[in-house]
Amino acid sequence: MAVLKVKFTKTRRDKLAQILWILNWVSVVSGIILFSLGLFLKIEIKKRNEVMAKGDINSVPNMLISVGVIACIINFLGGKICYDCSDANKFSRWKLVMLPYIVCTFCFTFCILVGALMCYTMRNELEESLYLGLRDAIKFYKDTDIPGRCFLKKTVDMLQIGFQCCGNNGFRDWFEIQWVSPRYLNMASKEVLDRLKSNVDGKFLVDGVPFSCCNPSSPRPCIQYQLTNNSAHYNYDFLTEELNIWVKGCREALLDHYTAIMRSIGITALLIWLFELSVLIGVRYLQTAMKNVLLLGDLEGESDGWLLENSFVETAKYNINIIKNLGKANQISTVSGMNDPNIDVQSTDCGKTNVTTKSIPAAS
Repeated sequence: MAVLKVKFTKTRRDKLAQILWILNWVSVVSGIILFSLGLFLKIEIKKRNEVMAKGDINSVPNMLISVGVIACIINFLGGKICYDCSDANKFSRWKLVMLPYIVCTFCFTFCILVGALMCYTMRNELEESLYLGLRDAIKFYKDTDIPGRCFLKKTVDMLQIGFQCCGNNGFRDWFEIQWVSPRYLNMASKEVLDRLKSNVDGKFLVDGVPFSCCNPSSPRPCIQYQLTNNSAHYNYDFLTEELNIWVKGCREALLDHYTAIMRSIGITALLIWLFELSVLIGVRYLQTAMKNVLLLGDLEGESDGWLLENSFVETAKYNINIIKNLGKANQISTVSGMNDPNIDVQSTDCGKTNVTTKSIPAAS
């Protein structure tokens, strides 16, 4: 029994073909939108490439870009097919193409759904990439004289100012690394030497942060050194007073930024998937209705259209059997070959030595 069978008159078939022709051109625009969204996300990730570890974070934008290009090609072809389907004579040349086209388009729409879901599952990979990238960027913040790292100070400072954040997880991350370059340390100072000796690794660690962590909205001057020393500042308590530096870590700030972008892209991709799926259903109805018209032979009469010719269970069983039997036609069973009468048959000796003149019957 056919699934969701609908009866179509010639007028309804023609209107369906015209509507689908328009919708396929709209789908071309949706493909351009997917391509643009993927390119935008790729550029946004590229902007912060210096503070991200290498990984598979580009898989989502690459997926969206590929799906967008394929959408333009498939829907352009679908528009041409639907335009010709308004004429039964022109449909005959697309008759054998439409079913493979529908199958390919169904797989393509599934890829759109996968791309939309990947936008929501990318957060964990992005968080790990940001954590490792920011950790290394902060670690090499002081290396302004080393080629390949000299840009990191400016990158981190601009990042902290732009996203109003400080450190990787928070401002205390700066307490655990030496972020002041040795060229700016006075080695003749007893305080500097004592700090270097007090650390096992010989690093100059201070309870301070770079200037880019300062919050310009704070009413008091920025306190960026001796943040945990109450006696170093007048009327100051680091445990109770709201610090005038950014408290949020840059990993959290960047993660929120990219999550908002990917959420918007994911919603857009889901809407495009629903739209593409509705167009695909319409093309399936048009294909089956036009096919049945040709079978009936009455081009002006009514015809039935459906999504599946048989029920879901029967269709699933049929496709599973096709997959199971795929390639079996070219295989030879060794078990059946044991009883094959054509196996091990002696070849006929056509040599002249076995044929005598007496065995040849004489002509009467």
